[in-house]
Amino acid sequence: APTVAPIESAEVALKSKLDQPLEVEFTGDENKQRGNWTGKMDFMLSCIGYAVGLGNIWRFPYLCYKNGGGAFLIPYFCFLILCGMPLVFLEMSFGQFSSLSPIAIWKICPIFKGLGYGMVIISGIVCIYYNIIIAWTLFYLVSSFRAQLPWASCLNYWNTDSCAQRSSFNESANASIANASQMAVAANVSGRQVTPSEEFWKYRVLNITSGIEDLGGIRWELFAALLVAWVLVFLCLVRGVKSSGKVVYVTAIFPYLVLILLCIRGVTLPGAVNGLKLYLLPKWHKLLEFTVWADAAMQIFYSVGAAWGALITMSSYNRFRNNCLRDAVIVPLLNCGTSVFAGLVIFSIIGFIQSETGSPIEDLIVRSLVSSYRSWSNLCGLSEALTKIFLSPVWSVLFFLMIFTVGLDSQFGMFETMISAFTDEFPKRLSNKKILITALLVAVEFGIGVVCVTRGGIFVLQIMDWYSSTFSLMIISFFECVVIGWIYGADRFYRDIELMLGRQPSAWWRICWRFITPAIILCIFIISIVNHSPVTYGPEDNKYRYPKWAINIGMCLALMSLLPLPLLAIVALYGGSGSLPERIKNALLPSPEWGPMVERFRDQWLSLLSSQERIRTLACTGGKVEGFDQRGSAAPGVAGVHGKVQREDEEDICLNPESSLKTVFASKLTVDSSAN
Repeated sequence: APTVAPIESAEVALKSKLDQPLEVEFTGDENKQRGNWTGKMDFMLSCIGYAVGLGNIWRFPYLCYKNGGGAFLIPYFCFLILCGMPLVFLEMSFGQFSSLSPIAIWKICPIFKGLGYGMVIISGIVCIYYNIIIAWTLFYLVSSFRAQLPWASCLNYWNTDSCAQRSSFNESANASIANASQMAVAANVSGRQVTPSEEFWKYRVLNITSGIEDLGGIRWELFAALLVAWVLVFLCLVRGVKSSGKVVYVTAIFPYLVLILLCIRGVTLPGAVNGLKLYLLPKWHKLLEFTVWADAAMQIFYSVGAAWGALITMSSYNRFRNNCLRDAVIVPLLNCGTSVFAGLVIFSIIGFIQSETGSPIEDLIVRSLVSSYRSWSNLCGLSEALTKIFLSPVWSVLFFLMIFTVGLDSQFGMFETMISAFTDEFPKRLSNKKILITALLVAVEFGIGVVCVTRGGIFVLQIMDWYSSTFSLMIISFFECVVIGWIYGADRFYRDIELMLGRQPSAWWRICWRFITPAIILCIFIISIVNHSPVTYGPEDNKYRYPKWAINIGMCLALMSLLPLPLLAIVALYGGSGSLPERIKNALLPSPEWGPMVERFRDQWLSLLSSQERIRTLACTGGKVEGFDQRGSAAPGVAGVHGKVQREDEEDICLNPESSLKTVFASKLTVDSSAN
């Protein structure tokens, strides 16, 4: 009598492929369709450059000072371990396994494809105003090439009667008293004294209007700076990761060189120790305050750069065997370490200025970091500090070059997210037109950004920053954890990671993805809603409040990145078959196209699937189910298994796998007994 070979024997035979040594080194691109990073350091430097943003330089130092100095580092690094690293590891392994960008990657769970569109929309909006900040930086950089910095005195044509210059370190005590009298007179006349750096920002850089109701004309100098910024972005990304991967060797390393120089100079200045004490000495009682832990959680969440799509995109260009677990630990640690180091630089200079001018150190912190840290005029506060250092133009050039490269690195990650999202979603039409897509997106983003370089453009930018990612990032990252941890399954995802790394990670990551990290994100979301207030601009004593219609526009921006989630879920259900419960269940299953893109790794992955999953994947992607080998040949050592799915059944399997696969196994899987 003929012997029927059990289906499980195919799995055993194909799993033997995994016994070969892990392949780590390759010559040329492993992924011929999309390409790979040229070298391992290209990816690492790109991730570090993306994660280390402007907030590391001016937001973290203030939060640390505000929340207990050195004591703040305890909740900060706790949330790094509980939330930051797990999110980075999830997105890096997610992108590396699939070699897909944020939209196409949701083949893992089609009903949540809207999350990918949300990521791209957020990145697109932020790219618009992030390049405005780079344009402002270019303006400051060019203005620094002169003997005296233009924001160091009140003797310029844009200064008003309210301008009051602080006493500088080389003035005598009598001159300091006279200058203090001038400041008092100015305060009595105008009701508020203004530093030269603040007036340079308001009346020279922005030439600001009274509000969003009056946008005024275009600031042509900023227009030119914005054009230069976008041209640089285009040139750096014109060949995708092949070109940006080389640029980051300069843009990611240069900021650290400048920070080291500024730190050496800062800590050797008189009075620097006073600022460092204020920054680092722990106030342990602060740890009993809820707001301290909330600020730490929110700072970690935003600083690691999760849910923007950039980590997924950059990881998708890795080689399949890259050690993404190692990278997911190194990048967040360097990111947080940079924040702490930047605080040393900032507070050493603040301590020096306080010792030379006699101003209360709290007032200096407010002017340098606090009063405008959400209104982007930190540039004016930090630029004021540079005027007090010997050879200030030299340090100003270095400082703004550093800000420029830091901003450019973050821009690379977000903009590449948009490019790769479109080319991966429509590979047949757009994969060979990447230069054209890059140029088109640059033109569109530049055109939209022009409104932000008008005289009232800062008010538009403030709305974009206030609302574009306030809630959506948390919602997206929460559902990322839900999909990977619960719907696709953390155990199944561990199997995928094992295929890449050759071993399974510790159970810690699984616990974080399923329980700890989503719980923290949910808490951050609730805190953000409770603390949310309508958009404003300017310091507390001179705050501009937006009209109702402008706030409504901001709310629309907030919803723009969330709407794709329910809309595309409805589309996924509408395109299915069967009853509504069946459609929901099927839309939660991975698409047949899900899995590694490189063929040899896909074969190995297929051997790890259950028999039903493998048949569905091969049938729906055009593969023959003979020995369950994607290439259509019988698996080695498997006799008599020729389970071929008929063409008329393939559509049923793809649209309604739950019921159709039962039929396939019952009546369509034939056994060729003659082989035995």
